[in-house]
Amino acid sequence: MTDGPLVAGIDSSTQSTKVLLVRAADGVVVDQASAPHPPGTEVDPQLWWKALEQAGSGLLERAAAIGVGGQQHGMVALDAAGAVVRPALLWNDLRSAPQIETVVNYLGGPQACASTIGSLPAASFTVTKLRWMAENEPANAEATAAVALPHDWLTWMLAGGPGSGARLTTDHGDASGTGYYSPALREWLPDVAAWALGREPGAGPALPVIAEPGEVVGRTASGALLAAGTGDNMAAALGLSLADGEVAVSIGTSGTVFCVSDQPSADPGGFIAGFADATGRYLPLVCTVNASKVLAVTAALLGVGHEEFAELALASTAGAGGVTFLPYLDGERTPNRPQATGVIRGLTSTTSRSDLARAAVEALLCSLADAVDALGVTPRRVLMIGGAARNPAVQQLAPAIFGMDVVVPAAAEYVALGAARQAAWALAGSEQPPQWPAAAAQTFTASAAPAVRARYDALRDVTTTW
Repeated sequence: MTDGPLVAGIDSSTQSTKVLLVRAADGVVVDQASAPHPPGTEVDPQLWWKALEQAGSGLLERAAAIGVGGQQHGMVALDAAGAVVRPALLWNDLRSAPQIETVVNYLGGPQACASTIGSLPAASFTVTKLRWMAENEPANAEATAAVALPHDWLTWMLAGGPGSGARLTTDHGDASGTGYYSPALREWLPDVAAWALGREPGAGPALPVIAEPGEVVGRTASGALLAAGTGDNMAAALGLSLADGEVAVSIGTSGTVFCVSDQPSADPGGFIAGFADATGRYLPLVCTVNASKVLAVTAALLGVGHEEFAELALASTAGAGGVTFLPYLDGERTPNRPQATGVIRGLTSTTSRSDLARAAVEALLCSLADAVDALGVTPRRVLMIGGAARNPAVQQLAPAIFGMDVVVPAAAEYVALGAARQAAWALAGSEQPPQWPAAAAQTFTASAAPAVRARYDALRDVTTTW
C-alpha cells in the first residue's frame, strides 16, 4: 500500500456534493461521502456550503490539499461585503434565453462573438444571466460588487469567506464558460462583464483572480492547501486523464462530447463551446439535449425496466428491422432545433418491441456520433462514461455506430477525482499533474455499421420542422 499524504476532491454538482479522499501518490480512493442539494434552477449558495460541510465532515480534515470541481456557468452575485445578493442562477435556469441575442449582437454577431469568447453563448452562460439581472432586477444588479462561479465561491469559503481577507479565485477552465473571458487571450474581458451588468466600461463588477494550472490559491483553517479548482467538465477530463486522440462521450440525461486540444475554438455555428481545460490547454465541447432520457422514455413506453430494455435491444438486428428513430424528444441543441420533437420512421406490421428498443439505442448513439462529428476531429478511440454507458446494449452497439473501439472506464466519480488530481498537483508543486494509473476499463469492438448512420442521417436531414 502506498503511503503518503491524502488529498480531497469535491464535486459540487446540480444535485449533490460528493467528496473523495484520495492518496496523492496514486489516486486510490480511500474514503468518500455525499450530501444532497435542493432541486431547482436557482439556489442559495449557503445550501451548497452546508452540503459540503456535511459531506466533508471527517474527510477534509485529513486532506493535505483540496480541489473543488463545480457545475459550470452559474451566477453567484456578491455585494461589497461579500454577502450573496440573490439566489444563484444555475446553468439550467433558462430565463436568460432572450438575452442571448442581445449578447451576440453586442459582441458583433456570431463570428465576432465566437472569436471573442470562444462560443456562442447559451442561456446557461453567466454573461446572459448578468444581462438578465440588469434588465429585470436593477436593484440587485446595482448591489452586485463581484461575480463568482459556484466553484469559485466554494473555494473562497474554504479559505475563510467574507471578512477573512481571502481573495476570490478561479481557473481558466471554468472562466471560459462565463462569456466574458477570452480563451484565445486567456484573460478576462471585464468590459463585457460590466456591460452585461449595465455598467460603464471599467465600472466592475470585480472578477476572481485567474490562477494558473497547479497553482495554490489559499489554505483552509486547518492548513490544507487549496487548488484553483475548475468546472465539472474540465475536472472530468482531468480525472479521466483524457489524452490526445481520445474523445469523451458522457451520457447523462443530456449528452456531452469533448476532447483536449492545443488550439482554442471559435465556432460561429454555435455547436462547439470553446472552453479552456484545467491544464493550460483547451477543451472543445459539444452538447446534446437528449441522451439517456431517450432510453428511459422508450423503456417506459414498452413497459420494461432497464435490464429487460437492454435485452430487447440486443435481440433485434442492426438497423432495427427498418425502424429509424430521430430522438429529439425535448428539442435539440446539436443540431440546433429547440422546437423539434421525436420522429419514428419505418414502422410496419412486423415491427417488434425489440426493434423499437434497438432503434432507440441506435438513435441515441447516432445523435452522439453527430456530436463527435461536430467537434471536427477524427478520434482514435471513444471513452464512454455516464449512467447510460453502463447499459449493455449501449456498450455493445456503440463501436458499430462510432466506427471505432469504445472504452468504458470503471464507474467512478470522475469530476471529484479530477479535482483531487488537481489538489495533488498543487501539493506537489510540479509543472504537470501527477500521473495516476489509468482506471480499469472494458474495451468494446464491433464492425462499423455505416448503413445505420446513413439511414439516421437521411431522416435527420429531411426532418427539419417536426
